[in-house]
Parts: sequence; structure tokens; C-alpha cells
Amino acid sequence: MNILNISINAGEATITAPWNCYTGTISVLGTIHEFRLYYKHVKASTINFINHIIEVILPNKFKKAKTNDLLKILVAKLYDKIAEQEIERAMEKTRLLLGFAPEDFTIKRFKNGQISKCYTDEKKIVISPDIVKYDRRTIEYIVLHEFCHLKYKTHSKGFWQMMKTYMPNYKRYENY
Repeated sequence: MNILNISINAGEATITAPWNCYTGTISVLGTIHEFRLYYKHVKASTINFINHIIEVILPNKFKKAKTNDLLKILVAKLYDKIAEQEIERAMEKTRLLLGFAPEDFTIKRFKNGQISKCYTDEKKIVISPDIVKYDRRTIEYIVLHEFCHLKYKTHSKGFWQMMKTYMPNYKRYENY
């Protein structure tokens, strides 16, 4: 298997990769992971996650696509899959904590890059799958924040008191 090679000689690092290997890093649940993309003579795509390395193997037919565009699509799909579980977990945890829930919640990307939104009149919460870039505690803060908007439309004194009641250290996560 072709792999990325890193060598240090006289204090100078050299990184070499086979022509069919593209590497980078992505954040998943607040942890930076190395991302490796390989093109190989295979019929189906595979993804492996071992020791903070995300390895994606694609059939050679995808070589014609622009690699950066392909990477964006792959990372978005990865975030979508992880978000299904992580957002559901955080929503259920918050529902049990507060004793109420929105009428509905949706996972979808916002065109403006926003991470979450509460539609108070509809009692609906929308959360971007890109939330999985953050650690679980930050995700819980964001979900709690939106739940509080179900009771308080604005960031009123009551809103912040509710945040403090259920997450006393909420200020740590305000500037995610």
C-alpha cells in the first residue's frame, strides 16, 4: 500500500506521498484527524478510520474529478453521517434534562454558514451537520442554546438564566 512518508534529516522534515495520495486534516468532534485520499483499482469506495487517520479509497474513475471539490464532498458526507448520531444524542440528552423538546428538528446546511437556528413560532430547531467539527460539549451547548429559544425568543435575562441553570459554565462555549 502506498502511504505518506515523513522523514527528518538534519532537523529538516521531508514529506513525500505517492502521486495518487492526497492528505490533509479535518476536525471531527473537536479532534484533528489526518485525512488520506487514495485512488486505486477498486470497484467500490471504502473508508477506514484508524488511530485518528481517516483513509478514503476511491476507484480510479474518480481521478478525473477535481480533487479539492471531491474532498469537500467527501468531508460533507462524513459530517452528515456523524451528525445523524451526534445531534440525535445531544437532542435526546437535552430533552431529558429540560423535560421538553421541539416539535421537530432537522439536520441541514445553511447557505450562510450558520450552525443552528430555532424557529420559535414553529417550535422547530435546525442544526447544520458541520456542528460535528466541534467537541461534544460544544455541541451540547449549541443544542441547549436552541432549546432555550423555544422558551425565550431573544437573549433575554430569562434566557441566560436558563442557560446558566442547565449549563453553569456555558460562557466557555459562547464563542465556538
